Amino acid sequence: MTVDKADLEAKLREIEGVVIDVENEARSNALVIGVVTGVVIVGIIAFTVWRSRHNRIRVEVYRA
Repeated sequence: MTVDKADLEAKLREIEGVVIDVENEARSNALVIGVVTGVVIVGIIAFTVWRSRHNRIRVEVYRA
């Protein structure tokens, strides 16, 4: 059995195509994860600010 240079090149191009596809999918997934994480963090901060304003202690001072 002999292996030609053209066979090796074709196989390496095939592997390169698969690697590029996986890389693009990983970047896409990372982008989605980043956006979701950002939205969750902003939501937590907004909820915290809302709760702190909602539960604020009010002190009334009267002059006699």
